[in-house]
Amino acid sequence: MILRVFLSLALAITFTAAPMAQAQDATAVKPSAKQLAARGVAFLRSSQDDDGSFSSFAGPAITALAATGLQRSGVSTSDPAVAKAIDYLLKHRREDGGIYGEGSNHRNYETALAVVCLAEANKDGKYDEIIAKAEAFLKNIQWDEEDGTEKDNLYYGGGGYGSHDRPDLSNTSFLLDALTAAGNGADDPAIQKALVFVSRTQNLESEFNSTEFAAKIGDGGFFYTPASGGQSKAGETENGGLRSYGSMTYAGLKSLIYAGLDKDDVRVKAATSWIKKNYTLDNNPGMGTSGQFYYYHTFAKALSLLGDDVLVDEDGNEHDWSDELVSKLAEMQKSDGSWLNSDERWMEADPNLVTGYVLIALSYCEE
Repeated sequence: MILRVFLSLALAITFTAAPMAQAQDATAVKPSAKQLAARGVAFLRSSQDDDGSFSSFAGPAITALAATGLQRSGVSTSDPAVAKAIDYLLKHRREDGGIYGEGSNHRNYETALAVVCLAEANKDGKYDEIIAKAEAFLKNIQWDEEDGTEKDNLYYGGGGYGSHDRPDLSNTSFLLDALTAAGNGADDPAIQKALVFVSRTQNLESEFNSTEFAAKIGDGGFFYTPASGGQSKAGETENGGLRSYGSMTYAGLKSLIYAGLDKDDVRVKAATSWIKKNYTLDNNPGMGTSGQFYYYHTFAKALSLLGDDVLVDEDGNEHDWSDELVSKLAEMQKSDGSWLNSDERWMEADPNLVTGYVLIALSYCEE
């Protein structure tokens, strides 16, 4: 009898406790983008080197990304963390106007990121001259008629790392970030030249893309480069098509928008269709965990530019993309406030790099 009473009480407690626990979970408040960013900012403050750099072994690029992330999270340019980082960047100015490490083969990439950072800090025109010279440098190393590259060449309009071996969509998208941040409009000749290259990195046959890869897949997504025989980091199909993948498709979409294309343009429509078919925040579509945080920051930039708060996928499911991104990043934040990728590819095991990406991504979720 006593045992039956005890068991009855235990069951009653169990079944009444479960709804209470569920109710508590339901009322739990998830962190906001600002709260996540504040923790990320605290981490970067703790990881900055005495010379103002972040991960200086990689040259000025990661420092520029981190400092941009700090500023877009509300940290003032007069704050020591930002001021020291900018001083570090300025030590890498070169006579040709670029901002890059000594002997670097990544001059476009490093300079482009530095321009975005300086433009963010340039509220009073303090860096006008430096930005103008860096902009001229970037335009000078873009493939175009000035170096004998004609429009029918698959290199035309593209930006590469800066060693002038071949252009790619990632570097071209960073180039467009920089040119736009420096105040260039969609009608700027360099931006329109970049549009030629970007259009040729899309799996879409059109009047803008008649390359050998254009119709082999035809899904509207983007790949790494059509130059030098073509390459996709997601691999090839049996017929030689270059597979589309997430980070490049969002990079391609934002590049199209920077160049003045609207939602009615066939290229934007095709890119948006691919995104709706492949919408996810669980990975970098087509690449798994490789470049996952690079993916998040291009995802946020592109969808912010597209201007839709809610994205409807091909199955009719509505996605408040910024809210979903904040929730995903909340799950992935480390106890010290940083983010990092267990997949080391493209340096994403470096928490300074990855936290910089995330702070930039979160800033688009607050707008």
